[in-house]
Amino acid sequence: MGLLVAVDFGSTFTKAIAVDSGSGDLIARAEHRTTIGTDVMDGWHACRAALEDVDRGVAKAEVLACSSAAGGLRIGVVGNEELVTAEAGRRVALSSGGRVVAVVNGGLTATSLKALRKDRPDVVLLLGGTDGGNSAVLLKAAETLAKYNWRRPVVVAGNIDAQAEVAAILADVPHVLADNVVPEIGVFAPDGARAAIREMFLKHVIGGKNLSKDPAFAQMVRAATPDVVLRGVEVLARLHGDVAVVDIGGATTDVHSVIELDPEDANLGREVVATHPVTRTVEGDLGMRWSAVPVVAAGIEAGLVQDDGLQAAATRRHDDPSYLPDSPTEASYDETLASIAATVAIRRHAGRQRIVFGPGGRVIERSGKDLREVDLLVGSGGVLRHNGPEVAERILGSVAVNAQAEGWLVPEHAAIAVDQDYVLAGVGLLADLDPQAAQGLAARIHGSVRTGH
Repeated sequence: MGLLVAVDFGSTFTKAIAVDSGSGDLIARAEHRTTIGTDVMDGWHACRAALEDVDRGVAKAEVLACSSAAGGLRIGVVGNEELVTAEAGRRVALSSGGRVVAVVNGGLTATSLKALRKDRPDVVLLLGGTDGGNSAVLLKAAETLAKYNWRRPVVVAGNIDAQAEVAAILADVPHVLADNVVPEIGVFAPDGARAAIREMFLKHVIGGKNLSKDPAFAQMVRAATPDVVLRGVEVLARLHGDVAVVDIGGATTDVHSVIELDPEDANLGREVVATHPVTRTVEGDLGMRWSAVPVVAAGIEAGLVQDDGLQAAATRRHDDPSYLPDSPTEASYDETLASIAATVAIRRHAGRQRIVFGPGGRVIERSGKDLREVDLLVGSGGVLRHNGPEVAERILGSVAVNAQAEGWLVPEHAAIAVDQDYVLAGVGLLADLDPQAAQGLAARIHGSVRTGH
């Protein structure tokens, strides 16, 4: 069988793996610091040389890549009602591999457009109205973008009946039309908009960031890294059942989940958008280095920790993001920060169950996504990969501590695994090109399960 190479141009490191086509066996892996200061392809060339040292067939292998370098994909959402259309747009943006940098509710005005420009989104997701409903807000937003010479790409995913009119208004603005993400009340349909955002990312964003002078870079990149990882989690779920992945990074903690929904949970009420089986959230205030200080604040607020020197340790890490623990005490601080980040991030991603008292008496009220029956909880990130299995067990096991008593709908009895070889991005890249290889590669994580908690 031949070889396939999957590359992730990350914000800090560029990671590459060589995979046997068909079987999905991992042949070699390499990483190099992402070379933003020169040309991102410099880091890839270093990785390729290391892969070729293991197998010369890498030189002729097809290369697939994803990227979150230079901040990844920045998305602005323009919608109508905050708790319906705009919230749906935020979820679409996150599941598409983007970081939501702005959400504009109630349409778009000259004033709110000025604020949107300051947030510098790479792509604007324009929403508004159910199919066949009121299109006034959607049309007004399109008119505002056109009137004030908006030139960054726009994905239109609102009232389907207004698309032709919106397209005419945006004639001089780069745009693409997608199916409505909220075609009717209580329905959430993200797939069309997610694909359109990916198209805009490839056409307009990758080249626009000036990451490389080599045209091969744009030809290699297939999607934003978080979008690809979420696709990888979908493949993993087909092997193992309901899956949640928590990726603890230096600046953010991302959570991906793919579960089979209980029909009773598919629509939790008017105040929220319908839950979707495939979900990703990004917590920009939870990270091991750049965001270490707010991690401590979040942990104290949640009652997970007291200070006990942790605040000073977090400040050291914020001030020197390249810091590595040099003593058992400092290593324990890293573990505590990771446990807080994982626990708080999964709580925010999942839902909560509370007892409330109303006119009818005592009622159980639930919101969000129920992850209690997740079969497999996968950890990713340097703090998990570079420490022993017992550290990963403690960090990932901590998410269930006191969760039931406090009503958090987080994994309760999941088996635990670590993406030790950082293959989830590769699984996502291979998923459509070579499904058999993708499943074979994903089985490395499936096979690394140690114990439940």
